[in-house]
Amino acid sequence: MSFRKVVRQSKVRHVFGQPVETEQCYDDIRVSRVTWDSTFCTVNPAFVAIIVEASGGGAFLVLPLHKTGRIDKSYPTVCGHTGPVLDIDWCPHNDHVIASGSEDCTVMVWQIPENGLSQPLTEPVVVLEGHSKRVGIITWHPTARNVLLSAGCDNVVLIWNVGTAEELYRLDGLHPDLIYSVSWSRDGARFCTACKDKSVRVIDPRRGTVVAEKERAHEGARPMRAIFLADGKIFTTGFSRMSERQLALWDTDNLEEPMGLQELDSSNGALLPFYDPDTNVVYVCGKGDSSIRYFEITEEPPYIHFLNTFTSKEPQRG
Repeated sequence: MSFRKVVRQSKVRHVFGQPVETEQCYDDIRVSRVTWDSTFCTVNPAFVAIIVEASGGGAFLVLPLHKTGRIDKSYPTVCGHTGPVLDIDWCPHNDHVIASGSEDCTVMVWQIPENGLSQPLTEPVVVLEGHSKRVGIITWHPTARNVLLSAGCDNVVLIWNVGTAEELYRLDGLHPDLIYSVSWSRDGARFCTACKDKSVRVIDPRRGTVVAEKERAHEGARPMRAIFLADGKIFTTGFSRMSERQLALWDTDNLEEPMGLQELDSSNGALLPFYDPDTNVVYVCGKGDSSIRYFEITEEPPYIHFLNTFTSKEPQRG
């Protein structure tokens, strides 16, 4: 007589969130109020960077992780853009290099001094100009040094060699509408995009072709997100036809039907997924939400397992 396993075996089944003490928080940061669905903040082992409100241009703060507490209004920022900054991303190969995309149609790459900023940084190491409209998405190649991808509101994806400031690949005509998100595969051979035409595409940048495409991945008209997981599957967030928020998991070899699909709630903020490849946990949160949900992705059905929710008193902005 076999006992059915009532409790699923998992190392992360009891994951939970806990806010740190007030002394370890950063206070008085005026987070950007731009209406754009990017994360507005990014962190690496040395620094945290946050897009802030700036008069007459775009700026972001770069704070050493140990510099907690109240941040002075006059704390130096990175402020070389002439329009608001929409997205920032740390280089995975160098903790002192960060890229930013802006409404001024440029991408800038910055070198942050060893101990952080002591004065405003206005001179980027390199300026990448090639987009005709604002640049909303920036993401570094996960394995190749000095390779950066940018996507703009001109529906063009550009892949740059940052060392020589040249365009390596210009992917034009693959997206008929606004690109909502771009995510590299773990080895960087391909990337997936979520587009306003409701399609999720897997693209081979070297050939400049769409390898796989799923039309109407989510039926709703609101923004979607798609990210590559470590095993090559794709995790998407979006909206149903009834405007309920959804999560889905897709096998890139067969995009006909999702491997798993879950409906969450009927809030109207776009869901942003954050993936940890070491534990296979996806953290899902949205701007204006006051909760962060955790899901574990496994090899066997139902594939997406809800773990827990962290709830805060105040809504998230970035």
